[in-house]
Amino acid sequence: MSARESRDAAGEGADPFTPPLRDVGVVIVAGGSGSRVGGDELKQFRWIAGKPMLLHSVQTFMARPDVGMVVCVLPQRYAGDPPPWLFQCDVDRLLVSIGGRTRSESVANGLDDLPDEAEFVLVHDAARPLVDAATIDRVVEGARSGIGTVAALPVVDTLKQVGADGRIVRTVSRDGLWRAQTPQGFPRRMLVDAYRRAKHERIVATDDAALCEQLGVPVQVVRGAERALKVTEEGDFARAEALFAMAE
Repeated sequence: MSARESRDAAGEGADPFTPPLRDVGVVIVAGGSGSRVGGDELKQFRWIAGKPMLLHSVQTFMARPDVGMVVCVLPQRYAGDPPPWLFQCDVDRLLVSIGGRTRSESVANGLDDLPDEAEFVLVHDAARPLVDAATIDRVVEGARSGIGTVAALPVVDTLKQVGADGRIVRTVSRDGLWRAQTPQGFPRRMLVDAYRRAKHERIVATDDAALCEQLGVPVQVVRGAERALKVTEEGDFARAEALFAMAE
């Protein structure tokens, strides 16, 4: 019986003074160099909409009563001496893990550091600082149902396959195509097993959903949000600032 089932069986859910069951763990991947942005400062440490990019995500997830731990996966040179602003959060629910050579290695390191109480896991990219609470709710609900769940948006633009010479080869149907975002949520056992199998079979993937897909693990999408753009290039900082201001 899980911790949640035990509490429900005891009738504790009806007691308003019972502390919330913090059975969700969050791994925030912030181990990349941000080379496409340029400059000496890490992209995830740059300020955006009033605070460092990484801090947006950490505080958003810590605002949830069901989150018991947030693990920030940082590059090795920062993991031992994190920036002081990171400790503006609830330090009792904050851990710092060392990033790996790939995104998959970084997520695996973060999973290893989550406490046993984390029965469900959300994996989130630090480069998406403006994820909203409603999107997180949908992902958590999907994960609690026992299915890998990804925030995503349907593709609305016309897609073109283009050759090396810049000429259009063909138009690609956008029917059934979605743009994956984060967070991506899973029952913890499902994701841990997927990473264990992937390591053994030497499978590499660009995100957690793709990893599970290659292993035959079912994954579903739920509606994401346009404001949760991924800050990848210099111009994305201005776009994120604008989206943040529009939400106020």
